[in-house]
Amino acid sequence: MNRLSKHHREEILTIIRRALERGDSVEIDGLGVFRRRKDEGYELIRRRRPQVFVAYAHEDLGQARRLCEGLATLGCAIWLDKDKLLPGQDWPRAIQRAVELSDAFVACFSRRSAVKHGEFQNELRWALKCARLRPLEASFLIPVRLELCEVPRSIAETLQYVDLFPDWEVGMRKLVRAIRKVARPAPKFETQLVR
Repeated sequence: MNRLSKHHREEILTIIRRALERGDSVEIDGLGVFRRRKDEGYELIRRRRPQVFVAYAHEDLGQARRLCEGLATLGCAIWLDKDKLLPGQDWPRAIQRAVELSDAFVACFSRRSAVKHGEFQNELRWALKCARLRPLEASFLIPVRLELCEVPRSIAETLQYVDLFPDWEVGMRKLVRAIRKVARPAPKFETQLVR
């Protein structure tokens, strides 16, 4: 919230405060859940789940959704364009920002995505750029094969990929293990909601 004007910060805090006063909980991605305590105060329950951006070719949306559901069940916070982009939103910038803030970028490869021109390739290029800004030994881009297909040589030569076939569950366990390894710890900060 540091980049927001004081007026916008106050508006956001007012919205959060009103929700809490109604007895609602307020979840903020990457931070946790704010809720009212029984003793009239508020608390933040930190839920630092690994933030995962899932990139896919639109023809593979069904399998991408299955992947997202599995990752969410196993404790990951998922960013999927179909679920996160809002009407009127500057979607290219929103996607870039989501990739930058993610702990892991999962690239779903299939016979379609590996050769397709378009947003999947654009997201992949941006993820490669973001990966270069991280420490050399840090993983970020995790290639996943949805089916028997080629992974682009520039990626396959340097990054290990995981297959979600023929055994989806085995592949998912490997993927989640890799994601948990790259997840950053929860940010440290003081929480204060003034009445």
